[in-house]
Amino acid sequence: MGAKRDPAARVEELRREIERHNRLYHAEDAPEVSDAEYDALFRELQSLETAHPELLSPDSPTQRVGAAPAEGFAAVAHRVPMLSLNNAFADEDVANFDRRCREGLERDAVEYACELKYDGIAVTLAYEDGRFVQGATRGDGSTGEDVTINLRTIRAIPLRLDTKKPPRRLEIRGEVLMYRRDFEALNAAAVAAGDKPFVNPRNAAAGGLRQLDPRLTAARRLSFMAYGIGAHEGFTMPATHAKLLEAIAALGFPVASDRKTVRGAEGLLEFYRAVGEKRPKLAFDIDGVVYKVNAFADQATLGFVSRAPRFAVAHKFPAEEATTELVDIDVQVGRTGAVTPVARLKPVFVGGTTITNATLHNEDEVRRKEVWRRDTVVVRRAGDVIPEVARVAKAGPREKADWFEMPTKCPQCGSAIARLEEESVARCTGGLICPAQRKGALLHFASRRAIDIEGLGDKLVDQLVDGQVVRTPADLYKLGVAALSELERMAEKSAANVVTAIERSKDTTLARFIYALGIRNVGEVTARDLARHFGSLDALVHADVARLEEVPDVGPIVAESIHAFFAEPHNREVIWQLRAAGVHWKEGAGVAPKVSDGPFAGKIVVLTGTLPGMSRDEAKERIEAAGGKVSGSVSKKTDFVIAGDEAGSKLDKARELGVTVLDEVQFLEMLK
Repeated sequence: MGAKRDPAARVEELRREIERHNRLYHAEDAPEVSDAEYDALFRELQSLETAHPELLSPDSPTQRVGAAPAEGFAAVAHRVPMLSLNNAFADEDVANFDRRCREGLERDAVEYACELKYDGIAVTLAYEDGRFVQGATRGDGSTGEDVTINLRTIRAIPLRLDTKKPPRRLEIRGEVLMYRRDFEALNAAAVAAGDKPFVNPRNAAAGGLRQLDPRLTAARRLSFMAYGIGAHEGFTMPATHAKLLEAIAALGFPVASDRKTVRGAEGLLEFYRAVGEKRPKLAFDIDGVVYKVNAFADQATLGFVSRAPRFAVAHKFPAEEATTELVDIDVQVGRTGAVTPVARLKPVFVGGTTITNATLHNEDEVRRKEVWRRDTVVVRRAGDVIPEVARVAKAGPREKADWFEMPTKCPQCGSAIARLEEESVARCTGGLICPAQRKGALLHFASRRAIDIEGLGDKLVDQLVDGQVVRTPADLYKLGVAALSELERMAEKSAANVVTAIERSKDTTLARFIYALGIRNVGEVTARDLARHFGSLDALVHADVARLEEVPDVGPIVAESIHAFFAEPHNREVIWQLRAAGVHWKEGAGVAPKVSDGPFAGKIVVLTGTLPGMSRDEAKERIEAAGGKVSGSVSKKTDFVIAGDEAGSKLDKARELGVTVLDEVQFLEMLK
């Protein structure tokens, strides 16, 4: 039949027909042809493309598999950030979410769009003039990995939009996942081949998506579910999220049928309970449901808080629990120096994953839960993600050696571990030399507002630390062009630019240097105050707590942080090395005091909660421009506390001390 017709026309017809069958099978679960009939169409298309290579196109269904393995994944900057959602775990959390939305919109009831929260891998798919051109993972929300070649192997993802008038550009957001039937088949094949089976569908999907050989990705039989859009040009936005999902489905994307629009908290909870009952029977795994304010105009009014929208929340299903023996308790040092007790467990299967370690959060939690080594404990995956010890199920022998004591020295670097008053977390004081804190310390030291070494970003710091080229900030000043140019993706010119930036950074100010040290609770303003007050680094290093508290805006907690930092010999040694390397400033010339007749002149202000109309940084800048100083803690010296949404203990302390509390409206009035 194909030989008697125009090959180009037949190729186009076959492509449309195959994609239509892909959509019917994967998006609508309503196949019209058997596998044999589908395979016959596919073979005919392959034959025509082989006979007429000039007709071959990247968006042909035959090109979903077969490309050469990639060497790695390039970075993709998201045009519209892929933000995370805040979580709700209890009915009360949902009621509070509804209340905040009603109050923000100033109405008695709000309409919501409810949908499933897939347990998969978030991706974004970019289409230009209707053709799939690029796909990327979520990554850190701002930058992901280019996995286009692997996403092309997923038949649930259309290579061309099902519309005669495609938008100039459209980014579809959704989740790559694996159906339970495909997961079971994958594991059966693995066992038959003598390989280790996968733990759960999400792990299998994540591993499949990041294969360098797309043929291996195709073998996983991954699927896709769409739930929103990102950047777009020439696309007519519907008025509501519910209508948007209908529009996405009309373009050829799978969208879960389990979705509904409801009103009020009770409507949200009814949807949650209905999905919970249906959850075991679903074809794929979910870990909760998602609620979004339905009208986009209302979403814009509510806006965002930090890196999450105010207009949406993920309502998680209860964490799964299991019982096992707690073998040991030791500590783990995080990137900020936080020292966390960790339970080492006899392996136990919880929520689709084998758990061997679980967090105990902090020393107070260990005491509150009365956890000892060799106890039998209940372990759960908090939010279906982080394993934690929930409680003791049965006490063990509880001999003296089974009691946990927080160590006094960091297991990573030997520096003292300190816990400041009013803080629940103990911290390593060796910020400049601790291996666990090394990358964070270097990035902070080199940041623009600190020492300012242009070109020293995350990837370069990763290589320098992982390759053991740099241990402390002082080692940066030993780097040469030859050593840097040997690193991955670092040409000689780029290496020379970094070396030049390092050399330029030697000439700095005392305030910048103090801030660059990364002392806990010491921000830019406090660093300027310290530089102004002491005038020299030596005077600051040798100051006791009482002398430090004489500095405006430095209370007991901040003073203790500073004193503990400089009391650590390792930190003083690195400071000496930095000065020996040529880092210098004009001693005795601190930052000149601001002269201002603004409304906050000479006042100490504390920010707490989230201000609806401005970011924390913007509020801080406006206070400082009006002559004020922003502090991180409330004390008797505090003049004002500016409280936004979800203000916490700082607001309580302000009321206790009788400090004047302003909301955002009052704050803006004062600025006027």
